[in-house]
Amino acid sequence: MSASVVAGRLGAWALNPWVTLLSLAVGVFIGWRLPAMSLSLGLVGDVYVDLLKMVVLPFMVSAIVFSLQRLFRQGGAGALLVRVLVVFALAGTVTAATGVLTLQALQPGAGVQATTLQRYGQIVGADARSGDTVMALYGQDAAPPQGVTVAAVVRSLVPDNLFAALAGGETLKVLVFALLFGLAVGHVPQRDGTLALVHTLETVYQGCQVLMRWFTFPLPLVMLCMSASQTARTGLEPLLAMGSFLGGFTLASALVLALAVAAIMWRTGLRPGVVLPALREPFFMAVATRSSATCMPAMIEALAERLRFERTRVELMVPLSISLLRLGPVLYYVCATLFVAQLYGRPLSGPDLLLVGAACLLAGLASAGMTGVVTISLTGVVCGYLGLPFEAAFVLFVAVDPLCDMLRTALLVIGNTAAVAAICPREPAPQPAAQPVSPAA
Repeated sequence: MSASVVAGRLGAWALNPWVTLLSLAVGVFIGWRLPAMSLSLGLVGDVYVDLLKMVVLPFMVSAIVFSLQRLFRQGGAGALLVRVLVVFALAGTVTAATGVLTLQALQPGAGVQATTLQRYGQIVGADARSGDTVMALYGQDAAPPQGVTVAAVVRSLVPDNLFAALAGGETLKVLVFALLFGLAVGHVPQRDGTLALVHTLETVYQGCQVLMRWFTFPLPLVMLCMSASQTARTGLEPLLAMGSFLGGFTLASALVLALAVAAIMWRTGLRPGVVLPALREPFFMAVATRSSATCMPAMIEALAERLRFERTRVELMVPLSISLLRLGPVLYYVCATLFVAQLYGRPLSGPDLLLVGAACLLAGLASAGMTGVVTISLTGVVCGYLGLPFEAAFVLFVAVDPLCDMLRTALLVIGNTAAVAAICPREPAPQPAAQPVSPAA
């Protein structure tokens, strides 16, 4: 049996849904029964995510520059830009509207029982309806930003030092450089030096893809260690206390995921039995790693190899959408803001809901490159527009963020896969080989 066959079977086993669920369940059980030992298992997850992040930036820069150079050589850049703007605006609006409708229908924060409020109070260190909160879950948390302005977003896009942006892992700034540099390379006349650069970038890109495939092999073990470590740190009490919010956010995420899958099926004309297996690797990579950037190679392979979208456009649009179309954070900010409003008994009118949707879209754009507590803290910006004291509930969301982060990342990866599918053209279907005509008898 060849090495490629063994690697293919091992990769398919590592991404099997039942293996994934079993790994998570065993990890939660170990974290619950052996918390002291489980805390040390978090090192495995930290090292694994660092390995993935190590590959992300060279992969993104090489893919964008290489793809833009080919795009300009083939033509059609202007029409692609129009499609990008339309699809990004439509996807963000549908996502925000789904969150508003779901949370308004379920009302998970309204009529909270006294026992649940007691649990909230135990988590935050005081009563959940008061403004006094003790926030010492993991030490000193970063203070939520005071506001998101257009000027702040624009400043966050432009790198004043490329090497500092690379060293700091500032994905959005590196993306801007890669786009500008790729545009410049696309306008350089074809010479030997230009072709050598393009070939070098293609080699870097393919090497990063190979590394990403290798990194999928230990995924079940990594998921077991990460879930055990997280359960040991927070226990099960935060999940029980915030069960109503988790239920609302999970349902809203499932609805947006279903819409994304339906959009891919409509765009490709393929059955669920073909589309769902194609999305399996990026979905489970998102759940396991909670890093959308590390899922880019899997997204590209799913779109280009399994769903037959044009690779040149896909390689350009996947990094761009991951950085600018932040569907997971947008939905999270909508659901969190409405939950806080319901928890504090604050009725929201139609204009209030429109304001929430618009503010969440802006906060989602500002969340590019952010993770963990910093991502959650942007909810305070949206709550600030409505006069809601988000600080009192901040630590509640921190306590359940690992599970919410899985949903945010899965939604961002699958939703953006659907957006790229709506933007990019498909490759022509392979034509069956002509059968030789037998001579007449």
